[in-house]
Amino acid sequence: MNNNEKEEIMAKIAASHHADHVFSVLREGATSAVAPLEIAASWRRCLVRHHIDPERTEPPTVLSGMELRHARDYAGRLLRAADPELDHLYGLVRNFDYTVLLADRSGAIIARRTRDGDENGCRNWRLWTGALWSEDIEGTNGVGTCLAERRPVTIHRDQHFRRRHTQLTCTVAPIFNAMGEVAGALDISSFRPDATGRVLPLVMASVRNTARRIEQSCFHAFFSRHLIMILPETEDTYSAPLLAIDSDRKVVGATHAARVALHLDDAALAGSLGLSDLLEGAPGLESSSFIEAERSVVVGALAQSQGNVKAAAVSLGISRATLHRKIRRLRLQRQHRTRPF
Repeated sequence: MNNNEKEEIMAKIAASHHADHVFSVLREGATSAVAPLEIAASWRRCLVRHHIDPERTEPPTVLSGMELRHARDYAGRLLRAADPELDHLYGLVRNFDYTVLLADRSGAIIARRTRDGDENGCRNWRLWTGALWSEDIEGTNGVGTCLAERRPVTIHRDQHFRRRHTQLTCTVAPIFNAMGEVAGALDISSFRPDATGRVLPLVMASVRNTARRIEQSCFHAFFSRHLIMILPETEDTYSAPLLAIDSDRKVVGATHAARVALHLDDAALAGSLGLSDLLEGAPGLESSSFIEAERSVVVGALAQSQGNVKAAAVSLGISRATLHRKIRRLRLQRQHRTRPF
């Protein structure tokens, strides 16, 4: 018996006890190496809110041809932005036996990249165009849980809620649209993963970076006639921090990361918010939060102008003297002196 056969037998034995482990974790309110806090929370949703049986054996639903065409038409902008990025990501992960999948916001797979030799396996496991992977139907899984929690996730083998999915590994990151809403999810999955999960941190980094590039492309396409301002990075590294500025120096668009960093919502963006308003203060922001928000905008303008204060001041809609005062107050002189001020 070779190692692959041994691993397959052990996986089947572990799967046979999967439901017992799920119920034990939920009954005792405990966590385990398999089910840390985030996984246990998803399992609880699946059982209590969605009433899913972890022993259910049916494969995921596959959309009809007409339903899939409608889903792809609705996600046209996302598909156009994602198409070259799917090819690039697939080139990075194909040697690890991964399939690249793009899901829409409902959890339906609308695009994929798969090796020819893996097509039968992918069809069997429903790593396939048209398959519906929402958490409320399929339980804890990469695509569904990522969309439910709006954050990157890895669901490795028996972290899945349903026993049928416990031989899969899925690493997924959300993709946000130009309005800061979740538009879909970028997934790489394998039906014969490395049991140790040693490559998971590497593939997660690749998925997150690719999801950011897709978001950036969607944002630039949507606001193609506007100035795009790049803000400094935030802790929310799976979304790109961008602002869209119109010819009147009004902030008309912001990505998910920019909205979080600057405490912006649709109401603020619809209210003719100018860059000068953003710099001089905004209602409802605590002073410490505003200082960081102001710092982000000023640093972004200086970066956009390569350190040219005059050009940065023009883009912000304030005078050069005012910007100099802000630079001194925020102590940005040395950090951003890429050109003489």
